[in-house]
Amino acid sequence: MSDTKKLVFSASPHLKDKGTVSTAMRDVFIALLPVTAAAIYFFRLYAVFLIAVSLITAVLTELLFRRIMNKKPSLHDWSALLTGLFVALLFPATTPWWTVVIATFIAVGIAKELMGGLGWNLFNPALFGRVAIIILAPWLAYITGWFAPLAVNLGSVDALTQATPLAMLHMGAAEMPPLWQLFVAYPGGALSEVSPMLLLIGAAYLFYRGHINWRIPLSILGTVVILTAILGQNPVYHICTGGIMIGAFFMATDWVTSPFTDRGKLIFGIAIGVLIVVFRLALAPTEGVAFAILIMNAFVPLIDRKTVRPYFGRAKAVAVE
Repeated sequence: MSDTKKLVFSASPHLKDKGTVSTAMRDVFIALLPVTAAAIYFFRLYAVFLIAVSLITAVLTELLFRRIMNKKPSLHDWSALLTGLFVALLFPATTPWWTVVIATFIAVGIAKELMGGLGWNLFNPALFGRVAIIILAPWLAYITGWFAPLAVNLGSVDALTQATPLAMLHMGAAEMPPLWQLFVAYPGGALSEVSPMLLLIGAAYLFYRGHINWRIPLSILGTVVILTAILGQNPVYHICTGGIMIGAFFMATDWVTSPFTDRGKLIFGIAIGVLIVVFRLALAPTEGVAFAILIMNAFVPLIDRKTVRPYFGRAKAVAVE
């Protein structure tokens, strides 16, 4: 009789894949480089400084929390660096550096490490940090005075003085920038909003690498287009302004905080699209993308339970633990 003690038994399916978490994180980081380069081109040292501060804070925060929680450092998986880059891209170039430090600390330390660690967090960490700053804004006004002497003078950039496209859209400006300019490159709003075209190029790379599924981004964009058109808005202007592009292709598609079933992804995306339109039109001038995604992050476990298909021999679906 052959020796079976060395055999390892595990549940199907049995898949062999060379991909790793660090590879996937690195690919997302690479996909963000085009829009990051455009932000640096338009905002120069402002963007460089903001990104550097966020990246350094992300690394130090992860090392600190890992030490406190008696866990091994995990910088090799790129998650801290990616979160730091995401946080920086979600802020305008003129954001005080201490605001970005607080947002990154919350994103990495609280939303990622304290909420279960990589692979277990319920909310998208970068968006959690960004929304935390919005909620804490009244209190942040008190500490701004303390840090004012530490403000860094990086010179002046013309792009910093103009209104953002989303603000112009909310105000019903008579003259909006041409659509082609908004799509290709227009410096306004957060660093990630300078070029939807470059975000699409990065998203195409992630599609090619097999890291994101089409259902979530297309259901978000499709819902926003349909609803804004029905409500008499210009849908193309809506998807080319604000954080919809980075939200749809990079944030909502986060593997951990989005549904794993195909039906769930569609429900998730449609709901986010509806919430974005509600926030933008009913609660203007609220951007809404970050809030919409975080709200639906909270419903992901429920969506998964309700959309997972029953396996053979069971009349009802059983959620995967």
